Amino acid sequence: MRRTAKSTGAARAGSDKRESRSGNPSRRAVASKPERSAAGLQPLGALPQAELAPGLYLVATPIGNLADITLRALAVLQGADRIFCEDTRVTGRLLARYGISTPLDTYHDHNSEQVRPTVLAALRRCERVALVSDAGTPLVSDPGYKLVRAALGEDLPVTAVPGPSAAVAGLILSGLSPDAFLFAGFLPPRQAARRRALGRWVEVQATLVFYETAPRLAESLGDMADVLGNRPAAVARELTKLYEEVRRGPLADLAARYRLLGPPRGEAVVVVGRPARTEPDEAEIDERLRTALIEVGVREAAARLAAETGLPRGKLYRRALAMRAGTG
Repeated sequence: MRRTAKSTGAARAGSDKRESRSGNPSRRAVASKPERSAAGLQPLGALPQAELAPGLYLVATPIGNLADITLRALAVLQGADRIFCEDTRVTGRLLARYGISTPLDTYHDHNSEQVRPTVLAALRRCERVALVSDAGTPLVSDPGYKLVRAALGEDLPVTAVPGPSAAVAGLILSGLSPDAFLFAGFLPPRQAARRRALGRWVEVQATLVFYETAPRLAESLGDMADVLGNRPAAVARELTKLYEEVRRGPLADLAARYRLLGPPRGEAVVVVGRPARTEPDEAEIDERLRTALIEVGVREAAARLAAETGLPRGKLYRRALAMRAGTG
């Protein structure tokens, strides 16, 4: 999840000063959360030593716990000629933790248009360039996709080095179905625009995943309840950190909770369940089958309507056969 340098620094600096809240349904033993000492982590000497090929490397970095960095990510960060990041202070702390001295430059929302030509020029010179965000997987809610698109447009090599993602972590902790999900990023800050954006997702048959800032969390949850309906949802914060918290419940209840408690620390992942599927009545089913049978055969008409409604295909097939035979 992308954070500003100010909010990231504040979240990390204050993590050991917070008090535990009672009733947290996702509390874990304290011993499972603190970061391990440097002595307990994989030494850099054990990293893969193969020469890094030229190209752009999209490197996922920890969303909170620095021990979540992968060995491959460390090898790429160590072997790169330079690293472009959102905030050199944030990435600098990660590199210092693992004794990596690769030069750092910035690439973020405010300078991406000016810096992009520099990155592309380095790639043309066959340099090895790593791109990271402050936390999580680059390109997810940051400007990196424009750089990737430009590099691919020039047939320059681009490689993903996968790892932590706040969106995926929040999704799998939510208890909601991950079979089909839609990541919608940050919603607009103004209520009218936010409600319009939510309106686009009302009929989507998938779990919805959003990022939201602490000051707007309660208001956004309330808008979700109004526009999407009072669906089951989860709010995940401080993921992988000592005070990781996941609150689950109907959207209206979560909105009321955060209105009462006030803005929490850090940014949140909000996961919203898919809409309840309602079966159409018999008359509507028959009408839709008749329409489909004008265009396609019995088998395809039944399959099409089964996909649209979730009704058993066999039942629809038999009904379509009866219609075609003139007995239905």
